[in-house]
Order: sequence, then C-alpha cells, then structure tokens
Amino acid sequence: MRFIPLESVDDERVEAYTNLTEIQLRNRLEPSKGLFIAESPKVIDRALAAGREPISLLVEEPWIDGMAETFRFVDGHWGPDVPVYVASPEQLKRLTGYRLHRGALAAMRRWPLPSVEQVCGNARRIAVMENIVDHTNVGALMRSAAALGVDAVLVTPSCGDPLYRRAARVSMGTVFQIPWTRIGGDDTHYWPVEGLAELNRLGFTTAAMALEDDSISLDELVRRLDNGADAPDHIEKLALIFGTEGDGLSHRTIAHADLTVRIPMSHGVDSLNVAASSAVAFYSTRVH
Repeated sequence: MRFIPLESVDDERVEAYTNLTEIQLRNRLEPSKGLFIAESPKVIDRALAAGREPISLLVEEPWIDGMAETFRFVDGHWGPDVPVYVASPEQLKRLTGYRLHRGALAAMRRWPLPSVEQVCGNARRIAVMENIVDHTNVGALMRSAAALGVDAVLVTPSCGDPLYRRAARVSMGTVFQIPWTRIGGDDTHYWPVEGLAELNRLGFTTAAMALEDDSISLDELVRRLDNGADAPDHIEKLALIFGTEGDGLSHRTIAHADLTVRIPMSHGVDSLNVAASSAVAFYSTRVH
C-alpha cells in the first residue's frame, strides 16, 4: 500500500469521497465513474474477499494499525500501489460531511452485473425488491436474505442501489456475498409485466407480498412449498416480491403475479416495514 497523509481536504485525489451525504450526487457520480464507496473495515473486507477491486482507501489515522491484515490482503491481490489516504478524524469529517464511526472508506470499482438467468439459474428461492428507495431497507433486506438462505435477489430498475454506501453498510457487506442483479437493467418499462414473465419462464412461481382480499396466508404458501413434488399445487421455485415503503407493490405487479401472499396482522396493525416483512417471509419459507 502507498500511505499518503492528507494535507488538505481539497486534494483532488480524494474527490471520490466528497459529499457522501448528498444521495442524488452520489447516485449520479458513482455509476458514471464506475465506482462505489464501501464504509467500515467489515464491509471493505467482505468486498475484497468477493474480489471487488479497490481504487483507493481513506482511513482515519487511529485505524491504520487495526487494518494491517486488510492492507496485506490488498497488497497480495492487487499489488502495492493502491493508495491509502490518511486523514485525521477532523479532516475526514470535513471531507465526507459526517463523523465516521468505523474510521475507514474505500472507493471500489463496479463490476458488470450478471443476467437474471445467470443469477437465478440454480436458485429455488429468490427475492425481488420493487422500487424500494430507502437505502436502510435495501441493506436490511439484503442482510436478511443472506442470513436466511435466499439464493438470489433481484432489484427493479427504479429500486435503490444496493451498492450505495449506506445500503452496503446496513447489509454488513452481505451485498457482496449474495448473488443479485437488476432485472430489466435501466429499462423502467420492463417491470413488472415482462419481468414477471421472465421469472415464469425460468420456472418461478411469483408471489406478491400484499394485504389483498384474495391473498393466501404465509402459512398456506409454506404448505405448498412443503407438500411434495407430486401435489397439484406444489411450488418448487419461489420468487417473493416486496414493495416500496409507502405504497407497497404496484397494482400491476399484484395483478400479474401468480399469487398474492399476506402476513396476518394483529391489534389493528395494517402492515410491517418491508425489512421486517421480508425477514418473516424468508424465515418461514426457508428450505428444511
């Protein structure tokens, strides 16, 4: 590693790390420059372990010694010339616009996303995030999917970026472990009709998670998963679809999905947060 003390927060070499609190700017800057920002040593280490290429690191000086293994890993896999910009906590706060709790950031190179068929080819249970824009929820769903054995995650064209700094941090770096891609790429017209048809062609039964009058219960869905391959209503491959925070799933998605599934509510509660509902659904439908 090349350790470079940061003399000024205006150094153009750390431009990638500026204005990290401005979501609109980051969403434009990161894809256009082919990079994403990983925050905290754990997230950085999981990204590196998944083969994600570091462009540079920005580290608070007190964290240097504790990241020695990370630096050795980078040297061994990408050579000794990756720069580590070393800053004081005060410099880093001025540069990023907020106080880091884990003292380290890495600018890393994005990779070409695989096709839906590549991601889902051997999958039996997948999750689809439809237009979820809160990065905390995106990261939390990714973490639950990884922890509870979901085989892959798809995000729709209007969904938030799983590689956005906060989403990746909330996921605890599992965004680099679970296979995922964007269904339909950037074509906002592809989802839901064409996207759902693609999942059907790949053999998936599509289940919209929504509180509709004609929905089946989550327990009934589990029965169809567990009732044996010779049963007429058996489900072999399942795609669970979760909607955005405010309005839930679109009416078109619900209309074109094979099933609508509800998690029964008590005490007058109308719904669960998407991070909570996805965790419940993932646990209930896990393969035994």
